[in-house]
Amino acid sequence: MKTEFTSLCLSLLALGTAGAQTSDSLLKYDYRSLVAHSDLSFNTPAPSSHDGLPIGNGRLGTLVWTTPSALHYQINHDDLFCSGNNTLASPKGHTDYSAGCGYVDINLVDFGNDVFAGGKFSQHLSVYEGLETAGGDGVETRSLAWTDGDVIATEVDDQRSHPGAINIDLRMLRYAQNFTVQPSPSPIGPHGAAIRTGDHVAISRLDIRDGKILLTQEFTEGNFYSASAIAIGVVGCEAKPSYYNELTVRLSAEPRQGKLLILAAAAVSYDRRENVGDLALKQLAAAQGKSFDDLLQDNRKWWGNFWGEGFIHLHSADGVADNVEKYYTYFLYLMGSCSRATYMPRFCGVLWGTDGDLRMWGSMYWWHNQGCLFDGFTPANRPELMTCVFNSYSRYLNTYARAAQQQWGSQGIWIPETTWFNGLEDLPDNIAAEMRDLYLARKPWSERSKEFDAYALNKNGLNSRWNYRYTDTQQGPFAWTSHVLSTTAKIANLYWLHYAYWPNQEWLRATAYPVIRGTAEFYRNFPNLYKADDGKYHIRYVNNLEERPWGSSDTPEELLAMRVMFPIAIRASEILNVDADLRPKWKEISDNLLPVPRAPQPGEYYDICTPVSDDTALFNSLKASYNGPGSRKGGDGGNLGILSREPVIAANLGMGELIKTVVPGQMHSTPEHKAPAGGGDRGQLRNRMMMGEGAGAIEFEQLGNAAHGLQNAVLQSVPPSAEKEPINTVFPAWPKGWDAEFTLAARGAFLISASMQNDQPAFVEILSEKGGQCIVQNPWPDGDATVYRNGKAGEGVSGRLLTLSTTAGERLALVPKGQVPAAKFLR
Repeated sequence: MKTEFTSLCLSLLALGTAGAQTSDSLLKYDYRSLVAHSDLSFNTPAPSSHDGLPIGNGRLGTLVWTTPSALHYQINHDDLFCSGNNTLASPKGHTDYSAGCGYVDINLVDFGNDVFAGGKFSQHLSVYEGLETAGGDGVETRSLAWTDGDVIATEVDDQRSHPGAINIDLRMLRYAQNFTVQPSPSPIGPHGAAIRTGDHVAISRLDIRDGKILLTQEFTEGNFYSASAIAIGVVGCEAKPSYYNELTVRLSAEPRQGKLLILAAAAVSYDRRENVGDLALKQLAAAQGKSFDDLLQDNRKWWGNFWGEGFIHLHSADGVADNVEKYYTYFLYLMGSCSRATYMPRFCGVLWGTDGDLRMWGSMYWWHNQGCLFDGFTPANRPELMTCVFNSYSRYLNTYARAAQQQWGSQGIWIPETTWFNGLEDLPDNIAAEMRDLYLARKPWSERSKEFDAYALNKNGLNSRWNYRYTDTQQGPFAWTSHVLSTTAKIANLYWLHYAYWPNQEWLRATAYPVIRGTAEFYRNFPNLYKADDGKYHIRYVNNLEERPWGSSDTPEELLAMRVMFPIAIRASEILNVDADLRPKWKEISDNLLPVPRAPQPGEYYDICTPVSDDTALFNSLKASYNGPGSRKGGDGGNLGILSREPVIAANLGMGELIKTVVPGQMHSTPEHKAPAGGGDRGQLRNRMMMGEGAGAIEFEQLGNAAHGLQNAVLQSVPPSAEKEPINTVFPAWPKGWDAEFTLAARGAFLISASMQNDQPAFVEILSEKGGQCIVQNPWPDGDATVYRNGKAGEGVSGRLLTLSTTAGERLALVPKGQVPAAKFLR
């Protein structure tokens, strides 16, 4: 395996170049071979729909699973939400839903043998190009989510001696007991159904247009409206459409040998004036002039560029590191498949729910879970996949500003731990005034008014604002997420990191700074933040995330959030030359905060405590007090829980040997708690995802946490403090016996590549995208190094920190003094 690692990493292979890897790079990869290590192959059918193979184009996607005579899909779309922040239709948790557009079944009629069963069965996912294939008795299929349009394409190659008809069924998702087929001339139409829950109405309609079949959905409640559509057409033969039953519209393709292309297009709209069916048909038309190979070529181009943007390649004698690489690459695939829409993928179900509308924990965003996917993603060098995060919150920033005023009597913004896709509802003035008094503990809960109870009666108890309804209405207003303020800071920190990695002052001014400033102003004006007689700022009646007791004082979560965000706000305002009057006010609070507590470990969500931090006393104290895996909720190092941040803590504290345990332990984690009654608990699925949060809650947070820790173990690009330049350290927490190669992003618009062979750094390479100064911690602390610039030998450097000047587009290589890069890379 050692020989394979070396040849894969360092040989020149005729693939051309993409993304970060250009013809001058020291690292040359056959990306197809590298990424193929993460492929999934089944020689028996998946035991359930949840174990199917995931495909997605970043907006829509599905798992692909089989039954003996059919392929199955549930097509989902990131941008479809079926209710908004004003809903009164789902007061009980887990009853609001999103993303599901419809079921598609491709039935391969065979009156003799089962097609997808027995020794001839195979199913494979090519991660490199997002291609799913399935084979059976005389039939081969290929499926993909087209990267250039919202279309799921399936090619069926039927070589049976006696081909059967191929029936493509498009089915509604919901058929509750109160389901009724509406008789004509019902406004719903003869092939539709309406399900009403309070004022929330979900209408599904089946349709046939010009030989194509459609399923549209409309969701209304008061002023809220959303809609989705799936349109299906067949290329390559005649297909007869028909209304098969009250739930299903069918396309029947004539029996014939050869290939058949099935296209299923989807669309979403929030505009009542748009015909969502027409939008789906337009998507379908864009693909109909192409063959499956044409669509696949488009996918290969997009995914080829995607894989060229960065990677981590690993090897160890016991194969553990190789397996970690496989899971890391697969995590990148999942993120590329689900994170290109207007809105973030939701952590439970993502794009791969298969249970219709059933989604444990509802349709809201929960940042503690969402953050597992996005907190550590910035260094992966796919900034386009972070856009959905910023869009999700910036689009409704006005609602979070209004919430800060109405709910807390503060300024700035408050983003709750759990929130609707379209932010928070505007409260009536009298309800807002009473809420402030109750939630700030200025008025006893027992004295709340009947009007307040009546207003809250049908609010969803999983929403942070009304979370007491999910626990105990007599105990309120304190509950699991009700008084969590720090989510705002964690999200704001991601805006800052995006700017720090790809500096753009206009983006900082227009997009990031309103969130960063809003966070600092929220804390500064929070009524329960006060300066006590000890000269320190204290904060009371707040949570420590979900930990009990709720409504405590000086919780680590909130103290850490302020310690991180006030200096960032000061620095951002200096860069933009704005809010000079606020800087001393922010600094006065920052300088007089209570000391950072030891728990939770700083660095889980921020880079406040790393080996290069100015506060060495804090770092040493935390490292000495850290007890390793098992010290926090989530199990031992060999079986970390889904939400455990142990890999990030270990990496940030420079504990390389622990990485050997906690990173693979996280990747193979099992649920840290049993799902709610009736929810089921599947543990890790065959597709490497999990279903530990309950029924319908397909997830992969554990891969995000492990990836975050792994990236921090090979590269840390962090400043000693907010006002200083970042220091780039390669392999700051790397275990003995693991060989590694990587390319990751670093602050200041640098791409850094490095190689670790036989426990020694071989080289460090820096691609400067914008020019400027790059500070690197000397990988060979006891020796000097030589800088090569664009392939030519340059200056010698020495010392603990190497400060390198760069110009835009320049590529630098650092090697130990007396050594040279491979001759083929020199000019």
